[in-house]
Amino acid sequence: MKLKAFIGGTLAALATAVSIGSAQAQDSKIDEIRERGTLRMAGILSEDPYFAKDPRTGEWRGFAVSMARDIAETLGVELEVVESSWSNSILDVQSGKVDLALALTALPKRAMAISFSDPTYYNSFVIISPNAALADKGWAELNDPAYTIAVDLGSAQDNIARQYLPNANVLRFKSRDEAVIAVTTGKADAMINTVLNSVVMSKKNSALGTVYVPKPTLSSPSVIGLNYDTDETWKAFISAWADYNRRVGNNQTWIVESLAPFDVTLDDLPEGFDIGG
Repeated sequence: MKLKAFIGGTLAALATAVSIGSAQAQDSKIDEIRERGTLRMAGILSEDPYFAKDPRTGEWRGFAVSMARDIAETLGVELEVVESSWSNSILDVQSGKVDLALALTALPKRAMAISFSDPTYYNSFVIISPNAALADKGWAELNDPAYTIAVDLGSAQDNIARQYLPNANVLRFKSRDEAVIAVTTGKADAMINTVLNSVVMSKKNSALGTVYVPKPTLSSPSVIGLNYDTDETWKAFISAWADYNRRVGNNQTWIVESLAPFDVTLDDLPEGFDIGG
């Protein structure tokens, strides 16, 4: 009887282990995406060259979209873009509304909310100003109450201002559009932004002025945001994708292609900026 009980218990334990293993396999993120047939990414409206949606056709463009589309093709599924915002994209990843969010600045505070992939490229923080006298100013020189700098509140740019420009007159706005208006109307001498977005903005609006890279060059990795609770295979796959495509130059190619509609080439990017980090 004891032997039968032992065998019965062993078989029950094995059955439970098999059941748990099957459930874990079924719960893998890659299997979930393939079963659904779509890879869901967070898309931000009017954020060239990262994201933009054609209001006539509903088609999305931008290098972040190109990157996500390649990930989707690698998985053998279609890309589904879910409208979001920079701040909401973090929440959308946390809640499982989307599978990933691209073009995120790897802020330490964000790393407490979501998991980061390896870098897809590196982004530099710059200033845009119509005042040519600021062209050769470093962050230490800009850290002066004589200069009024505009930022969008709570952004990575705001973090840069708090860290490097504590003595400058910093104007914080609820949106980046308000920061742009402050510069174009002369209320601010310059605004802080990321370089890729800045070169497009300055092309669209000449009143903003020129993009300058203050020294020392402040470069931050741009990463893909993933839900902490997803399995390690999914996270490893996304990091491997990011690392491979950065190293072989595909990510740079997608970035350059997204800048072309605005007549921006690599030669137009300011001195001191390096996509590869």
